[in-house]
Amino acid sequence: MLVIVRGAGDIATGVIHRLFNSGFKILALETDKPSAIRRTVSFSECIYKGKQEVEGVVARKVISLEEMEECWKNFEIPVMVDSECKCIKKLKPHILIDAILAKKNLGTKLDMAPITIALGPGFEADKDVDLVVETMRGHNLGRIITSGSAAKNTGIPGIIAGFSSERVIYSANTGNFTGYKKIGELVEAGQIIGDIDGYPVRATISGLLRGIISDGYYVKDKFKVADIDPRKTEYQNCFLISDKARTIGGAVLEGILKKIIEVERKNGLTYFREDFTAS
Repeated sequence: MLVIVRGAGDIATGVIHRLFNSGFKILALETDKPSAIRRTVSFSECIYKGKQEVEGVVARKVISLEEMEECWKNFEIPVMVDSECKCIKKLKPHILIDAILAKKNLGTKLDMAPITIALGPGFEADKDVDLVVETMRGHNLGRIITSGSAAKNTGIPGIIAGFSSERVIYSANTGNFTGYKKIGELVEAGQIIGDIDGYPVRATISGLLRGIISDGYYVKDKFKVADIDPRKTEYQNCFLISDKARTIGGAVLEGILKKIIEVERKNGLTYFREDFTAS
């Protein structure tokens, strides 16, 4: 079954990784300039580097359907620049997942595939897509929504070791970003970790630099450019899929199976022999 995933950032990568390991054939679609912060765990990074490996799974940038097929033969994930989903009409995927997390619908429609799933706010289940997956941290994270929408975006990052908004760094001006630090490095509060056209970007708290936007990326004012983990002992987490991304990935897998089961039951198929008895 072919799954097309819109987006290949860190949350989308958690979904792609889970589905790939569950045997699905996947094509990820990205923009020509992805804005992922947690680049070490984002398949979108291959748009810049050509290749990206996350927890043993390799994604590769492709520019043609022939290269896409080659990736599948090599058990790799092809990532193509196609933000408008132009390839969908030709490929006719069985499943389409909107994992852009733009907090609004950027063109995903119910008729794009037999099964459509969207992550987070901006979509209405059974109208824009078949299913919506809750992405807000808390008791409902990963909940599959069959009617209605996910919780509205609060703009408040999740809490890590008592820090929330403080651990995320936003741009104070518009321009091209240049980073001075690498993901996984320790930084101190007030330390300059990059600049935007010469204007310094400083660490808001001390900790591990968990994410930082790509060099040369043109950012707008109040754009997310970096993320700090205050837990200085959690270095390995900088290179691992997050608990949130894994939870959402599991929810998407459940949602796909849920829709498949619904279709098969509707068509009169059963999963267990009626005469089955335990010996």
